[in-house]
Amino acid sequence: METKSFDVVVLGGGPGGYVAAIRASQLGLKTAVVEREKIGGVCVNIGCIPTKALLKNAEMYESFKHAKDFGYTVDNLKYDYKAIIKRSRDVADANSKGGDFLMKKNKIEVIKGTGRFLDKSTLGVTDAAGKETVHVKGKHIIVATGARPRLLPNLKVDGKKILTSTEAMLSTEQPKSIIIIGAGAIGIEFAYFFNAFGTKVTVVEMMSTILPVEDEEIGQALAKLYVKKGMDLHTDTKVESIDTSGSGVKVTVSGKDGKKTLSADQCLVAIGVQGNVENLGLEKIGVAVEKGWIKVDEYYKTNVPGIYAIGDIVGAPWLAHVASHEGILCVEKIAGKETHPLDYGSIPGCTYCQPQVASIGLTEKKARDKGYQVKIGKFPFSASGKARAIGEREGFVKVVFDAKYGELLGAHIMGSEATEMIAEFGIAKTLEATYKEFGQTVHAHPTLSEAMMEAALSAYGEAVHI
Repeated sequence: METKSFDVVVLGGGPGGYVAAIRASQLGLKTAVVEREKIGGVCVNIGCIPTKALLKNAEMYESFKHAKDFGYTVDNLKYDYKAIIKRSRDVADANSKGGDFLMKKNKIEVIKGTGRFLDKSTLGVTDAAGKETVHVKGKHIIVATGARPRLLPNLKVDGKKILTSTEAMLSTEQPKSIIIIGAGAIGIEFAYFFNAFGTKVTVVEMMSTILPVEDEEIGQALAKLYVKKGMDLHTDTKVESIDTSGSGVKVTVSGKDGKKTLSADQCLVAIGVQGNVENLGLEKIGVAVEKGWIKVDEYYKTNVPGIYAIGDIVGAPWLAHVASHEGILCVEKIAGKETHPLDYGSIPGCTYCQPQVASIGLTEKKARDKGYQVKIGKFPFSASGKARAIGEREGFVKVVFDAKYGELLGAHIMGSEATEMIAEFGIAKTLEATYKEFGQTVHAHPTLSEAMMEAALSAYGEAVHI
């Protein structure tokens, strides 16, 4: 059996794995990536990127339907659902090819196949037929195998009636009705997408608001808007059973109004993810796994010397940008560079529905629960000249400051381009900016980002335009 040796071997080529590999190569380490499918992982191929393509189609279709507001007449408006799905796949394929280019550019060897630990420094790689093709040795091995959708007990995905996000984005047949279980980012993004194209959407969520990790006011405001758009939202509601024996699906739920049965063509399960820890040989080499996630320290070392883990496999937050940053920190520590642990309290979270939702730091409730005396600032986009000009007046900016020191504890945006705007709050939080820095930073007029400045000033009674 051929054996190949490297300084760093990355098991998994997703946004954590391939970024870690590139940084390792930049630092002069001989590097390989073991990947059974395409470079880019879930994010590029069946996650972040293709879903954003779908959501852009939905946004455009909604814009066409409101063309009259802008002085246009659009007659006989139609869409080709198969073409929409194809565009999403083309976008994903192009990005994956870009990943292949980056591997070659950085002289990283990509070894195709499934990797499994044979010992603490060796992976056995097998092809799709299960035949072992090569042994790969690494002085340092980084596990970046990601996660997959979590399912309800005894529920099987068939791609026809029961779907995960993967089947939902690949299917070229649009359902007339769909029940979405879980109102986190994935569930709400698909709810927006299907609703925009006329599918009857029902959302079931155990928590009291949709997007339950976001500030309550954000979830409540988005829910109110989506009910107006025709969605049927059931919060504080638990799924009791799912029946697929008929022509569609019947989901029995219990909640504030007692028990009821919901019916639709399909059911999309979006209740979270679970780590891909199985069949890696982790137990053979003694890597500690807790509740389905690999245990690591602040620099992503496992309990086994020379073995590391990054990204979704180590637990929440399950975000591509977190995985990438973890990969960089892990490799820089391996290379002996001076670095600092990741501040998980300053991770931006984004939901790419329309209006978009983005946040960073603490919600108002979490800040109060931690004992902070807070100052809250808000600014609605309905008061923004730019928002009015572009026809995007829904939503608001909300900021949470520590009343004692003026520190920015959290920021929350619901509105057009929220996922782009949140970066300003990220920089501000990193630099420990106060409301005064926001007020003294000249924001171009007219822009949506002025709302961020105004929200910060409003916390201290200094906002001008509200």
